[in-house]
Amino acid sequence: MLSSSSSSAVKNRILAELTLSLVLTGMCSSLTSATNMSHTQQYEIITKHTTPFTDQKPGTSGLRKPTKTFQQRYYTENFIQATLNAALKNSILGTAPVRLVVGGDGRYFLRECLQQIILPMCAANGVSEVLVGQGGILSTPAASCIIRTYKLHGGILLTASHNPGGPEADFGIKYNCENGGPSPEKVTNAIYEESKSLSEFRTLTNPLDFDLDKIGASEFMLSNKKSFRVNVISSVSDYASYISSLFDFGAIRGLLSGSSGHAPFKLKISGLSGVTGPYIKELLCEKLGMPEECALKAVPLEDFGGGHPDPNLTYAADLVQAVVDDPSVSLAAAFDGDGDRNMIIGRNGFFVSPCDSLAVIADNVDAIKYFRESGISGCARSMPTSRALDRVCEARKIPCFEVPTGWKFFGNLMDANMCSLCGEESFGTGSNHIREKDGMWALFAWLSILASRQQAGKPADVEAILREHWVKYGRYFFTRYDYENCESAQGDAIISKLKELLKQGVKGRVFNTSTGRQFTGDFIDDFSYVDPVDHSETKNQGIRVMFTDGTRFVYRLSGTGSSGATLRMYIDTFEPDPSKHAIHSQVYLKSHIELALQLCGVKEITGRAAPTVIT
Repeated sequence: MLSSSSSSAVKNRILAELTLSLVLTGMCSSLTSATNMSHTQQYEIITKHTTPFTDQKPGTSGLRKPTKTFQQRYYTENFIQATLNAALKNSILGTAPVRLVVGGDGRYFLRECLQQIILPMCAANGVSEVLVGQGGILSTPAASCIIRTYKLHGGILLTASHNPGGPEADFGIKYNCENGGPSPEKVTNAIYEESKSLSEFRTLTNPLDFDLDKIGASEFMLSNKKSFRVNVISSVSDYASYISSLFDFGAIRGLLSGSSGHAPFKLKISGLSGVTGPYIKELLCEKLGMPEECALKAVPLEDFGGGHPDPNLTYAADLVQAVVDDPSVSLAAAFDGDGDRNMIIGRNGFFVSPCDSLAVIADNVDAIKYFRESGISGCARSMPTSRALDRVCEARKIPCFEVPTGWKFFGNLMDANMCSLCGEESFGTGSNHIREKDGMWALFAWLSILASRQQAGKPADVEAILREHWVKYGRYFFTRYDYENCESAQGDAIISKLKELLKQGVKGRVFNTSTGRQFTGDFIDDFSYVDPVDHSETKNQGIRVMFTDGTRFVYRLSGTGSSGATLRMYIDTFEPDPSKHAIHSQVYLKSHIELALQLCGVKEITGRAAPTVIT
């Protein structure tokens, strides 16, 4: 059992932070030694008048809209000014230099937004220094790492995560705070309030003259006699150094190369043409010696190659099929646009549900160097995530928390050392090494588990791990149905129907299905959460319908879409009988799905015969 005493936890946290600082010391020194002092031009600070936009309320993770919306006159400028006012005003008025990091997932409009809007506005608003990923490229996990390493005030991330990119697709901006994590609701609410009354923004007369693709620092003189510094930094190498310090790369290298008489471990890892391609190449190919062919779609593209950078069975179907077609592949993984989500696939296309992935990692923390050294104080999951994690935590006597959807809700728990491992059913997994979910971290957690099993003489096989886990703990069958881009009125109608059911109640009611299966209602509620750290309350986070057999339905409108409404419907139920664990989830849950659809009326309200995505 890993130690989780408070004194040990504090000691381990200090050691972890010291390790991070030491790993990246070289990067710190490089930031101050390559300053370009040739900029003698003085940049004039100006104020421009504007009018507020009414639709700049950040969602679950920032503001996401169609790209053309951000390209409207002053739309992006307004949101950046509102963000700087709400998040940094007190810091800018202080005496200490205000330092930020800026970067994103490489999608269309990123470079223009960064160079022509964000950097001039940061300079004009009193920010002293901005670190910028080379070429504007910076994964969300890497940005979180950099904020924490340099003790920056925060970061502006240009990403719409798993949403498609391009002039006809989506763009996004989010602000991460000084802990490296997404803004909590008190900050996003303040940004929204600022945006509703904004009458002016501050910028420079001209964009700053520097090379975004060349690593190095440039300093600019402003008309207020202050200087502004831009540091273009490596997007990859320093994050890669930190990640490699968290895992036993020697053991992983042995697994991959086929040491001790074992066959080499073949990988297929897809960046889905998002930000993670360079990170995949650095960590797997350069540091671990894997062939370049294992890195698929590893060049960041402005439109993600016309694809949807969302690692699931629908949008990464070609990767799954490639694994099915090649029996020699031991493991495959895919990451989303900004690198914080992951999908794990075993031999022959065996799909690992994100809910099961989280539970398996929790049950194998001893195989992961980071947890062996730092201990584990607790685990957490988002409310819609299946309760598989809960059973592991109960058995291992690890505290387990249930929070609303959105990684920001894990931040307080991690900062209070109440949570070391957390995850979401939406393909997000991570730990307290940073304050964002981290796709690459999840991959190396799995590789660590597989390497540990091989060293113990057990099959280094993803499917074998899952089947053994289900025998030990039972299986939670889980599925999620996404109805994307519904009309807003349709989304409202679905929620209204569910709230009517909430008023009526379900206790003792018997619900029939065409299969003959009956479900007896237990309770229904609209999930609310009281943060155990600051005691803030978050309401209306999803309607839950519980049945006497433990089956659970969850319905919520997504906060990550750029337009319209996306209904997400979640179903999970527990099955202890190992003889039933191999049944396909859609077959096992047939009656459950029928009733869940019936209760919300999505087919009748939207006219859609099927969901956009099934997980």
